Amino acid sequence: MYSEKVMDHFQNPRNVGEIENASGVGTVGNAKCGDIMRIYLDIDDSGIIRDVKFKTFGCGAAVATSSMATELVKGKTVQEALEITNQAVMEALDGLPSQKVHCSLLAEEAIHAALWDYAEKHNIKIEGLEKPKSDVGEHEEEEEY
Repeated sequence: MYSEKVMDHFQNPRNVGEIENASGVGTVGNAKCGDIMRIYLDIDDSGIIRDVKFKTFGCGAAVATSSMATELVKGKTVQEALEITNQAVMEALDGLPSQKVHCSLLAEEAIHAALWDYAEKHNIKIEGLEKPKSDVGEHEEEEEY
């Protein structure tokens, strides 16, 4: 059901924790399943993500997608991090069962929410970044119609 990479990131998650005085913090959830994901970014003056941590309350797939998302953004520029999609997270994990795709959407939205927080704190605009939704369920429902 789950790939070896999903199981590895669930059993040995990378970058778990918090960053004090983070450059940006993003929290998103899915009211339907109860998953909550928070991503912390430490971004240097040149816009490079020096460090990233996460805390996730949810199923194994939510933990695995959080872990992989942090691995994908670490060392990237703000703009590169913005371009990481839920599809990229799923591909990096060698796929997810269809009923767990929403976990990868949470990871993408948590990154965007942290970038949004960073942009607001520093009074800057990140090209292509839209205000994130706090409940990813809203996003899924819109796409279903």
